Amino acid sequence: MAGHNKWSKVKRAKAITDLRKGKVFSRLSRDITLAAKSGGGDAGANARLRTLLLKARDANMPVENIERAIKKGTGELPGVVFEEITYEGYGPGGVAFVVKVTTDNKARAAQEVRSTFTHHNGNLASAGAVAFQFLHAGQFLVTRDQITEDALLELALEAGADDVIPSEQGFEVRCSIHAFDKVSHALEQKGLKPDSAEIAYIPTNFVPVADVALARTLLKLHDALEEMDDVQAVYSNEEMDDAVSTAALS
Repeated sequence: MAGHNKWSKVKRAKAITDLRKGKVFSRLSRDITLAAKSGGGDAGANARLRTLLLKARDANMPVENIERAIKKGTGELPGVVFEEITYEGYGPGGVAFVVKVTTDNKARAAQEVRSTFTHHNGNLASAGAVAFQFLHAGQFLVTRDQITEDALLELALEAGADDVIPSEQGFEVRCSIHAFDKVSHALEQKGLKPDSAEIAYIPTNFVPVADVALARTLLKLHDALEEMDDVQAVYSNEEMDDAVSTAALS
């Protein structure tokens, strides 16, 4: 799961989705609630909510769970108040981490994230300590079998995207946070289904990792953070080739 290779992370996440359905549903519920709270419960007028509903459908999330999450966000149902927080830290080898959390208990979340970093030979850092090594932007991953590069480039740029980056796996569309909804809607209108669509922290400065033992420790830190109930997403800037990644997972 190289920090620079988002496709690898998406593929790995899909492989374990069925083993963590409850976790997936919990994360989606929180995101849907927050999206409905900030942009309303009408998916037609709320692109962020619409994107999340597509994810929920792909994950086979029960309709009643989805409806309940939306109603909590719009205030039609009582529920706990969630807060979005971003933590920054360093893992082994000086690898930078950004951890997105949605929690109803900020003190508990901070303590759990801190102890997880410490347990895996890392440390929680102050705000801004590592974020400068990442681009905070919208990111969509579109497979090559859905559209040509030229067609996607024209569509994305017209919708306000900043760049379309080709790779063997497909195309990465990047845009500003403010343009995310418009780009998401344009892709949807074209019938495209991104493998991933999120406002992400994309590394711009990389830490090469060639040692398998170090790679294994980093992957364990990733897994430990992602297993936490409050954690929504984990980003890091390690750079490792497929051979090292495969060996670390074995």
